[in-house]
Amino acid sequence: MPVKSWCENCEEGAVQQAVNLAHHPALVHHVALMPDAHQGYGMPIGGVVAAKGAVIPAAVGVDIGCGMIATETDVPAEAFAEMSFRRAFQEKLKERIPVGEGESHRVTQDWEGFEEYTAHNGMRSSLWPSKLDRMNLGTLGGGNHFIELQKTTALDGSGDPEGGAKVWLMIHSGSRNLGKRIEEHYHRIAAKMCERFHSPLPDKDLAFLPIEEEPGHDYFTDMLFALRYAKENRRRMMEAIKATLAEFVPGVNFIRTIDIHHNYAAFEEHFGEKVCVHRKGATSAKLDEIGIIPGSMGTASYIVRGLGNPESFMSCSHGAGRRMSRIAASTTLTVEECDQAMDGIVCERWHKYKGFGKAKGKLDLSEAPQAYKDIEDVIASERDLVEPLVRLVPLACLKG
Repeated sequence: MPVKSWCENCEEGAVQQAVNLAHHPALVHHVALMPDAHQGYGMPIGGVVAAKGAVIPAAVGVDIGCGMIATETDVPAEAFAEMSFRRAFQEKLKERIPVGEGESHRVTQDWEGFEEYTAHNGMRSSLWPSKLDRMNLGTLGGGNHFIELQKTTALDGSGDPEGGAKVWLMIHSGSRNLGKRIEEHYHRIAAKMCERFHSPLPDKDLAFLPIEEEPGHDYFTDMLFALRYAKENRRRMMEAIKATLAEFVPGVNFIRTIDIHHNYAAFEEHFGEKVCVHRKGATSAKLDEIGIIPGSMGTASYIVRGLGNPESFMSCSHGAGRRMSRIAASTTLTVEECDQAMDGIVCERWHKYKGFGKAKGKLDLSEAPQAYKDIEDVIASERDLVEPLVRLVPLACLKG
């Protein structure tokens, strides 16, 4: 199949993964690479594919339902002009929302979704939801997940928009450990099925499940539960942020909230047939659909309107996309240049790298703006996929 790319400078590993997808027996039409594409596990992050009668767990990824939520307010940005005021706001958020890998609430959280899943899914309910899932609900997680206090700018970045800059709230988070366990469980089943039936795979990480078979149906059911969990996770955090903002700025009005996934599969009609579209680090951009494309922790984010371009399976980028690995960022970037990139933005700065290899013992600079592609270039590359509506820049960023 053809590979259609909106990514001007795509790394070699991601290109090879796209080639593998182009030879996958369950995929149809073409492979689409968004402008933020970079190498992932089995499939590029920033990739979109369409399967016929099958689902590929690795083409959704381990953080099922990872996505964005953004809330527009009527608060003038001048209300947060003082860095000390922003710091106080962020400290209060940290008291209410557990932040970081492995951090959770100290008690289990009530949600009707848990009981509904257990009641309808019999034996599989012994796998999930677990006690950990109940404690993780309403928490941020780690890695590139974030909470940001933002303000609007003119679309060209030249200054305040007409009517003055206003405050927005934004969260990037997903299904925490739940999505990871679901993906790993079904990927193992898919790998065994493909081996048993001698299904030719260009990459063993791209094992698939026939959707009409019980494991394929079960994966899709459990993926939908993870999507619902991820959405509820973001909603709870946003409610905590809104309550905090109301304490700091009494009388605030919340105008609208946008909530989207960018790691999921869905049955849609494309090119005259029903297919299972997999978006891994990609956002739906159907005609007039409102979406969110975040930048890095020190750069702009965008609220966009989808243009419904069929060539991208009506999709767009999910963010800026990495331009260097976590290890590369932590071993080649300097603290001085990363601090400079975050000048004027309240943030936690840099902690010790928790992984292994060359970066062990160094500061973790993997989320610094320099580790990501230029969001302005990414947006410019997909003007045939989306129309930018609102440009937002960070005032404070709380990273996982």
